[in-house]
Amino acid sequence: MIRLITIDNPRVGQAFIDYMALKHIEIMMMPEAEATFCLWLIKDEHLHEAETELKQFLAHPEDPKYRAASWETDGRQKTTFRYNSPSVLQLFYAKAGYMTLGVMLLCITVFVLQMFGLQQTMFNLLHFPTSQNQAWEIWRWVSPAFLHFSVLHIIFNLLWWWYLGGDLEKRLGALKLTNLLVLSSAGSGIVQYWSDGPGFGGLSGVVYALVGFIWIFGWKRPELGLSIQKPLLGFMLIWLVIAFVQPFMPIANSAHVAGLLIGMGLGLYESKRVPANV
Repeated sequence: MIRLITIDNPRVGQAFIDYMALKHIEIMMMPEAEATFCLWLIKDEHLHEAETELKQFLAHPEDPKYRAASWETDGRQKTTFRYNSPSVLQLFYAKAGYMTLGVMLLCITVFVLQMFGLQQTMFNLLHFPTSQNQAWEIWRWVSPAFLHFSVLHIIFNLLWWWYLGGDLEKRLGALKLTNLLVLSSAGSGIVQYWSDGPGFGGLSGVVYALVGFIWIFGWKRPELGLSIQKPLLGFMLIWLVIAFVQPFMPIANSAHVAGLLIGMGLGLYESKRVPANV
């Protein structure tokens, strides 16, 4: 499933649902916080047509064809479109693709092995290259992203990876997300290594690259539906500043800044090359 739009009037949402049902495109409406409702596209392959129709609907919601669709589908959609709250698993899988979920599973597996006495072994295997010989062990340029050193560390990173990475994968595809993961992990790792040495790990540099990418890409190409809400963007930028001055936790601040800048650059680059019909 793909999230299409959030609305505050369920009757309006139902009119669009009924109209799309006539085109054999299934859309579900689910309640969210603060009396809002979200429209979810059930099958990803209908995304382009659904977004095109949604733009037309939002521009002219009073068009008689939408009212006619509601009359025509009356009684036939009652069992298909329900306003039940989705389960946690439904939302979890709806927002993430195979690449997003695969990286999460890999991080969790590594973390579990660390917790069962293999912390040093996993670190030795996955840490950033520190010698000329290790530089040719290609996986090391990316693998530090899969290392996490506490429960809070992995939960924070994986939630943001799922939330932001899932959106990027759903909108632009797994290849774009993979490219961002590889480039931002290697780039932020190089900066962090030069700054503080090899004793670092975690997806946070990649997460900040996702923040930067979606921020710039959404600003440049808002019609493609990939964006980050301003309160979330503000929180991440404020946390970036706080992390530099807080005395309680060791944080890879250089990786965060590098990841953000890399993501912004990639977002600007991709905004100029991704076709409008993605």
